[in-house]
Amino acid sequence: MIYLLQTGPTNANAASYLPVALQIAFAAGLVAFLMAVTHWLGPKRKTTDKLQNFTSGIETHGDARQPMAIKYFLTAILFVLFDVEVIFFYPYAVNFKDLGWAGFWAVLLFVGFFLCGFIYIIKKGALKWEE
Repeated sequence: MIYLLQTGPTNANAASYLPVALQIAFAAGLVAFLMAVTHWLGPKRKTTDKLQNFTSGIETHGDARQPMAIKYFLTAILFVLFDVEVIFFYPYAVNFKDLGWAGFWAVLLFVGFFLCGFIYIIKKGALKWEE
């Protein structure tokens, strides 16, 4: 599979990474420069109103450290998991003619693994909200 992703000979040396290193250095330097300039030139009026937490006009009530149901986090993690699965289908959809039957069986095995995980999740009751 790795062989299919390579587009040419791999003559990687330190000089071939120079443009990437320069771009990263330029971006980091620009960010640092702009942050320093805004810190030096920006207004420094710290009033009590500005130092308070932003609440969008709604009065706060209760404690923010209340326990929250784990179902919300589990649903979010499952969404990310199956969303990433769909992202892995894109390279196959683009190159399905070149990959042939070997690519088809590899994607079928990939879908099978995720299907087994999804069945396991359903059997464990992870998607049931009523308790």
